[in-house]
Amino acid sequence: MEGQGSKGLAVLSYITWVGWLIALLARNKEDTLVKHHLNQALVLNLLSTVCGFLSRLGSVFGWIAGIVSIVCTVFWIWGIIRAIKGSEEPLPFIGELRFIS
Repeated sequence: MEGQGSKGLAVLSYITWVGWLIALLARNKEDTLVKHHLNQALVLNLLSTVCGFLSRLGSVFGWIAGIVSIVCTVFWIWGIIRAIKGSEEPLPFIGELRFIS
Protein backbone atom coordinates (compact mmCIF):
# COMPACT_ATOMS: atom_id res chain seq x y z
CA MET A 1 0.00 0.00 0.00
CA GLU A 2 1.94 2.94 -1.30
CA GLY A 3 1.21 6.33 -2.75
CA GLN A 4 2.59 9.85 -2.84
CA GLY A 5 1.32 10.43 0.69
CA SER A 6 3.10 7.31 1.87
CA LYS A 7 6.37 8.40 0.31
CA GLY A 8 6.00 11.86 1.81
CA LEU A 9 5.43 10.48 5.31
CA ALA A 10 8.29 8.01 4.85
CA VAL A 11 10.65 10.90 3.97
CA LEU A 12 9.24 13.07 6.77
CA SER A 13 10.02 10.34 9.31
CA TYR A 14 13.75 11.01 8.78
CA ILE A 15 13.47 14.77 9.33
CA THR A 16 14.15 15.26 13.05
CA TRP A 17 12.13 13.90 15.94
CA VAL A 18 9.26 16.27 15.08
CA GLY A 19 8.98 14.88 11.55
CA TRP A 20 9.15 11.35 12.91
CA LEU A 21 6.32 12.06 15.36
CA ILE A 22 4.14 13.69 12.67
CA ALA A 23 4.69 10.70 10.35
CA LEU A 24 3.84 8.31 13.20
CA LEU A 25 0.58 10.09 14.02
CA ALA A 26 -0.50 10.77 10.41
CA ARG A 27 0.24 7.33 8.94
CA ASN A 28 -2.17 4.65 7.89
CA LYS A 29 -1.36 1.79 10.27
CA GLU A 30 -1.57 -0.70 7.37
CA ASP A 31 1.01 1.18 5.29
CA THR A 32 4.12 -0.99 5.26
CA LEU A 33 6.31 1.62 3.53
CA VAL A 34 5.80 4.24 6.23
CA LYS A 35 6.10 1.64 9.00
CA HIS A 36 9.40 0.42 7.57
CA HIS A 37 10.89 3.91 7.35
CA LEU A 38 9.54 4.91 10.76
CA ASN A 39 11.46 1.98 12.26
CA GLN A 40 14.69 2.85 10.48
CA ALA A 41 14.38 6.56 11.25
CA LEU A 42 13.70 5.77 14.92
CA VAL A 43 16.95 3.81 15.18
CA LEU A 44 18.90 6.60 13.44
CA ASN A 45 17.32 9.29 15.64
CA LEU A 46 18.13 7.30 18.80
CA LEU A 47 21.73 6.71 17.67
CA SER A 48 22.16 10.39 16.82
CA THR A 49 20.78 11.46 20.19
CA VAL A 50 23.09 9.09 22.06
CA CYS A 51 26.05 10.28 19.97
CA GLY A 52 25.21 13.86 20.87
CA PHE A 53 25.46 13.04 24.56
CA LEU A 54 28.61 10.94 24.17
CA SER A 55 30.38 13.62 22.17
CA ARG A 56 30.11 15.93 25.18
CA LEU A 57 32.16 13.49 27.25
CA GLY A 58 35.20 14.13 25.11
CA SER A 59 38.26 11.93 24.51
CA VAL A 60 37.56 8.43 23.22
CA PHE A 61 33.77 8.68 23.60
CA GLY A 62 33.69 11.87 21.56
CA TRP A 63 35.85 10.34 18.83
CA ILE A 64 33.66 7.22 18.57
CA ALA A 65 30.50 9.35 18.66
CA GLY A 66 31.89 11.43 15.78
CA ILE A 67 32.42 8.35 13.62
CA VAL A 68 28.97 6.95 14.45
CA SER A 69 27.44 10.36 13.67
CA ILE A 70 29.01 10.32 10.21
CA VAL A 71 27.63 6.81 9.61
CA CYS A 72 24.19 7.98 10.82
CA THR A 73 24.29 10.89 8.38
CA VAL A 74 25.13 8.58 5.47
CA PHE A 75 22.33 6.18 6.50
CA TRP A 76 19.94 9.12 6.94
CA ILE A 77 20.56 10.26 3.34
CA TRP A 78 20.38 6.68 2.10
CA GLY A 79 17.07 6.16 3.93
CA ILE A 80 15.56 9.32 2.45
CA ILE A 81 16.58 8.25 -1.06
CA ARG A 82 14.98 4.84 -0.52
CA ALA A 83 11.83 6.46 0.89
CA ILE A 84 11.56 8.71 -2.19
CA LYS A 85 11.90 5.64 -4.41
CA GLY A 86 9.28 3.76 -2.36
CA SER A 87 11.79 1.04 -1.47
CA GLU A 88 11.43 -1.11 1.63
CA GLU A 89 14.93 -2.51 1.35
CA PRO A 90 16.48 -2.38 4.83
CA LEU A 91 19.55 -0.31 5.61
CA PRO A 92 22.64 -2.32 6.62
CA PHE A 93 22.97 -3.18 10.33
CA ILE A 94 19.87 -1.27 11.50
CA GLY A 95 17.24 -2.07 8.90
CA GLU A 96 16.00 -5.28 10.50
CA LEU A 97 15.27 -3.72 13.90
CA ARG A 98 11.54 -3.41 14.55
CA PHE A 99 10.00 -1.17 17.19
CA ILE A 100 6.77 -0.15 15.46
CA SER A 101 4.26 -2.75 14.40
